[in-house]
Amino acid sequence: MKILVTGSAGFIGSALSIKLLDRDDQVIGIDNHNDYYDPALKKSRLSRHINHQNYNHINMDIEDQKAVEELFNEHQFDGVVNLAAQAGVRYSIENPLKYVKTNMVGFGHILEGCRYGNIAHLVYASSSSVYGSNTKIPFSVHDNVDHPISLYAASKKANELMAHTYSHLYNLPTTGLRFFTVYGPWDRPDMALQKFTKSILAGEKIQVFNYGKHRRDFTYIDDIVEGVIRVLDQSAIPNQTWDPSQPDPGSSSAPWRIYNIGNNSPVELLDYIKAIEDALGIKADMELLPLQPGDVPDTYADVADLVRDFDYKPTTTINQGVAKFIEWYKNYYNV
Repeated sequence: MKILVTGSAGFIGSALSIKLLDRDDQVIGIDNHNDYYDPALKKSRLSRHINHQNYNHINMDIEDQKAVEELFNEHQFDGVVNLAAQAGVRYSIENPLKYVKTNMVGFGHILEGCRYGNIAHLVYASSSSVYGSNTKIPFSVHDNVDHPISLYAASKKANELMAHTYSHLYNLPTTGLRFFTVYGPWDRPDMALQKFTKSILAGEKIQVFNYGKHRRDFTYIDDIVEGVIRVLDQSAIPNQTWDPSQPDPGSSSAPWRIYNIGNNSPVELLDYIKAIEDALGIKADMELLPLQPGDVPDTYADVADLVRDFDYKPTTTINQGVAKFIEWYKNYYNV
């Protein structure tokens, strides 16, 4: 298959590209290589697959409507995976308009390209952040998610609504994947795992919010990629039993679906830090602080639909995943 991967120099996009190439797919990857974090890391990720004979890389921004139109005019894709986005909950509080431009306007350009390109399936990254103020756990795709508490979360919810509109109006099969705290080798420097590891190795105090008591459904990168590919290979179809008088938020009469991809096993932040300490053999010096604005206390994925439809759920334990990350970190940063 010929697959477009947006954000292909990113944490998930690069790992996905490699996996697709390993199974002999042709991959067109695009990325804008912005400086939200050190572009050198993106370049290093990309170096793992940029010279593959079935990979073609284009430096472009999904905010550029003309460039996106030309891309879809030039290539006939069998599937599209949209991972390009402005990431980060906390950054969205300080720079909300960036999220409107990239995550909403840019995603609109991708939807238009898929519409006119007659794409068989669009898979796109949503986020566990959409659950916002919800306290009913585990989080289910069949629950209402209309109370986001950051613009990042709001932009991801908007993506789901925009995709549904295209599925309904133009019969475009779309599937949104709500990722739950993805971690592992090659992750972003602004993510907790890299920040904590760097500070612990330097003998510096780490800031631990909500006094380390909030829980996250940490999901290892390889598990995320496997889930994305399984979903990509099976186009969304209408739910024939969908009842408009009792509308299910996770499916539709249109070819549109939403799935959680999480480990289905939330871990308290202090236990996450303990796994880092064990892998490094160093005790962390912690500064315990209250919960930050925009953060949710707990995330916990109900993955029953993923198991039912794809016979799949993530399996990597937190100790296994953190150990693999620490091994990569030491090698990459030569520490």
